[in-house]
Parts: sequence; C-alpha cells; structure tokens
Amino acid sequence: MSFGTLLEAFLLGLLEGFTEFLPVSSTGHILLAGHFLGFESEGKVFEVVIQLGAILALLVVYFQRFLRVLVTLPSSPRSRNFVLGILIAFLPAAVIGAFAHGFIKSVLFETPSLICVMLILGGIVLLWVDTLKMKPVYEDAMAFPPKLALKIGFIQCLAMFPGVSRSGSTIVGGLLLGASKPAAAEFSFFLALPTMTGAFAYDLYKNRDALNADDATLIAVGFIAAFIAALAVVRGLIAFVSRHGFAPFGWWRIGVGGVGLVALALVG
Repeated sequence: MSFGTLLEAFLLGLLEGFTEFLPVSSTGHILLAGHFLGFESEGKVFEVVIQLGAILALLVVYFQRFLRVLVTLPSSPRSRNFVLGILIAFLPAAVIGAFAHGFIKSVLFETPSLICVMLILGGIVLLWVDTLKMKPVYEDAMAFPPKLALKIGFIQCLAMFPGVSRSGSTIVGGLLLGASKPAAAEFSFFLALPTMTGAFAYDLYKNRDALNADDATLIAVGFIAAFIAALAVVRGLIAFVSRHGFAPFGWWRIGVGGVGLVALALVG
C-alpha cells in the first residue's frame, strides 16, 4: 500500500468528518472526491464504515446527555418519549435500506452525475427554506411527538440518494413540520446514532468476505480522521445554524455540484 493511498484515505476521512453533520451530504462529497482521486474500496465499504468515526465524535460531545437519558429512562416520561421517537424515526431507513441496499450501492453510488444534480437541487431547497418565515411549534428535540418523529424518519429515506444529505433531509423535514432550527438540528444529530451505526454494521456484514488487511488499514486511517474532524463540527453546528441559517450550506452545495458537473464533462 502506497503512502499516496494512505494520504487519500486520511483526506477522505477528514472530508467525512467535516461534512457528516452538515446539510451538504458527506456521502456525496466522499464519492465525488474518491471518483476524481481514483480511490477505490471494495463495495464502497470504506465510505460507509468511516462514518463510525463521526458517530464516535457525536457520542463524545453528547456523552453526558446520552448518559442522563439512559439513567432516567425508567423514571422519566420525557426520556422515554425521546428514545421512542428516535427508534420510530430510525425504522423507515432500516427497512427500506435493507431492501434497497444492492441498488443503492451498485447504481446510485456509482453515478457521479446524479450526485452532482442532487447536491444542486438540495442547495436550492436549503436556500428556499431559509427564506420561509416559520413559527416553530416544537422547541425541544426530546419532546417531539411520535407522529412527528415518524414523518422525519420517512423524510430521512431521501438521503439514500447520495447527494441529498441525511442531516439536510432530516433538518429541513423537521423545520417544515414545525420544529425550531436548533431542535431540528439536534434531533438530526441524535437520529444519526442508530441510522449510521446500523448502516455501518449492515455494510460490514454484507462485505465481510471481501475485506483484507489493506482495507482495514485504510478504514482505520479514515476513521481516525473522521473522528477528529467531526468533533469540531458537532460542537459548533447548532450555534452556527441559529446565527446564520442554512443559506451558506445551500450555496456550498450548488458550488460543489456545479464544479462536479463541469469536471465530469471535461475529464469524465
């Protein structure tokens, strides 16, 4: 394994960590970057498994919050409502993702032009949402009713199209359904835990026979880089969104998607 390949894995890991919890589609960014770098992983396992580094960062930042929920689960209706809401929101992606896994990995993940288009369309949606004058009904992510959680869960399934963004779809869905920006972003964070852990476990199981020592080394490098980068993002995203909204992410998506389409037209 060359130093160049290890460096690519590290850079892709940083890209994963910086973009995972932003509404810009980490998978779309990694797949496009990997396409132009010529980085290949068996069954696209690397791109999925390094997301666990970002999940670990989420656990570190919110450790006290998660611990408090677990400790108070038997006695607190609020904690039980929160856990129930996250589980309900996770179910649609778990079921649909399992049935559509082959199509997602073999078709959608292998179509860079589709990723670019979805990045641009998602950017336009974010710009539109930022212009809406919505009065929040739900200010607390832990108090979302089960019906709202289920609707957000179905909206999350849109992110099976790379370039849509899991965090972007859940945050925008939450906003349109009456959640405040901080509450929508926070619920998206919490929902990432079972969703990304499930995707990691399922992908690792499906490709267990194809992995080798080199793959494990690349995944470890990408995992560490994703963890470091995600720490910075998780700590500051909610405050940034509260101050600046989603327009910066919308313009970023449009820029990346546009540059990607031009690059594809020029070099393939």
